[in-house]
Amino acid sequence: MDKFILFPQIHSAIKWIEGHSDIIYQYGWNVVAAIILFMVGKLLSGLVSRGLEKVLIHRKVDITVVHFFSALVRYITLAFAIVAALGRLGIETSSIIAVIGAAGLAVGLALQGSLSNFAAGVLLVSLRPFRAGENVQIGSIVGNVEKVHIFSTTLLTGDSKEVVIPNGKIIADNIINFSRHPYRRIELVIGVGFDNHISYVKKVILDVIDAHPGISKDKEILVRLGEMGTSSLNFHVRVWVKNADYWKTYYDLMEDIKEALDKNGIDIPCTQMDVRVIQKPGIHHELTQIK
Repeated sequence: MDKFILFPQIHSAIKWIEGHSDIIYQYGWNVVAAIILFMVGKLLSGLVSRGLEKVLIHRKVDITVVHFFSALVRYITLAFAIVAALGRLGIETSSIIAVIGAAGLAVGLALQGSLSNFAAGVLLVSLRPFRAGENVQIGSIVGNVEKVHIFSTTLLTGDSKEVVIPNGKIIADNIINFSRHPYRRIELVIGVGFDNHISYVKKVILDVIDAHPGISKDKEILVRLGEMGTSSLNFHVRVWVKNADYWKTYYDLMEDIKEALDKNGIDIPCTQMDVRVIQKPGIHHELTQIK
């Protein structure tokens, strides 16, 4: 008498599993091993990245270089882990690498801008025209460097705006670094009236400069008549200050020089235009006739 099977489909599946148990066991173990390899690789990539970061910081390497290389090492280690996991699954990794190479070429052609940003990031880290914390001007953007990433650089402006600039654009543009040297020169143009004596104006401005403690007396101090403008004598004032004191000293000088000029009776002319109306005989009569 034949046995009654309540669920024939399930019974058939169980029979198939029993007949292929060795294959299922082997493949199942490969899947588990591949997952373990990937998880270990992911964990290892984080450990290696953080370890490299600590070593570079301990060696007092610039923080922009630290962030760049730690991210690069993390991605490379993770890529090796993925290839190893796929190889454990029985997938031919050499063909995968070839496919990745071909796909990389196609993606590279499609993403030329991103690759140029990556190459520019490598140049920025290698040449180091700026470091984290330095104040720079890139194009029309002025701010402090926060991080140099693989594809972009982050600046923090004076009004706390975070600006992300592609590295390719940075390399192609002018870079002005305001923080690289300890001293920076302040340049002012002070205009006074033509009736003032040159030597007297120079003495008043030099007295203001001598009284300011933030100005370096060891470096060149220049107060000279630079040009005779259309309505004023323009004096060029140049002094050197510590980089950190630049803006404070700049505003101090502007205010102190203005007060000193007023106190000593030296006028600062305003731009003005004199308009003279000349009425010729007969013009009024002719206009009346036109009406």
